[in-house]
Amino acid sequence: MERRFRDRTDAGRQLATHLHAYANHPDSLVLALPRGGVPAAFEVAQALNAPLDVFLVRKLGVPGQEELAMGAIATGGVTVLNSEVVDTLRIPDRIIHQIAALEQRELERREHLYRDDRPPPDVRNKTVILVDDGLATGSTMRAAAAALREQEPDRIVVAVPAAAPETCDELRPTVDDIVCAITPDPFYAISLWYEDFSQTTDDQVRELLARATQAHPTMVYAHGSA
Repeated sequence: MERRFRDRTDAGRQLATHLHAYANHPDSLVLALPRGGVPAAFEVAQALNAPLDVFLVRKLGVPGQEELAMGAIATGGVTVLNSEVVDTLRIPDRIIHQIAALEQRELERREHLYRDDRPPPDVRNKTVILVDDGLATGSTMRAAAAALREQEPDRIVVAVPAAAPETCDELRPTVDDIVCAITPDPFYAISLWYEDFSQTTDDQVRELLARATQAHPTMVYAHGSA
């Protein structure tokens, strides 16, 4: 049986040992998927000597089948649509706009909560390491990578402590690199691979981002301010 991580901090430290190739690169940037991805990403950023921020993604669920994603919106004002789902179900533009507007309000609320209205980082020409605490179906990470691609980074690297092996394989062609520290089979659920998988709080997210900002106060933001 694969080892289990003590908690997300331990998972992040172990994940970082697989990412030495990205250490001390001036163009590397670690982006966490909140909330659970933040403690792991904090450890990765510390180990790689890289800036840390969050990348917020809100899935656009099909009305009446909310678990089915017809697209996503993300940090930086990016919208990505799954044209196959939209066309097959003949979802009208006005419905897409209504749901996107609703999710945009929630995304903005979280942006304010985590960033205090600080603009998102400028990812253009950067090697962006997207971190979460695990991958089960991979739908959120897939949406994040697609949305991030719209912002023209140089490379997208997905890095997670634990992943279902098939999900890791499915994501691999869609990004430039993927690092899954452990890929247990059968996988069942992310929580099984942690001794402590208690919920990460908003306060913890804010504290870790503040500590990371102190370590890298000169990060370049999307609107050209530092």
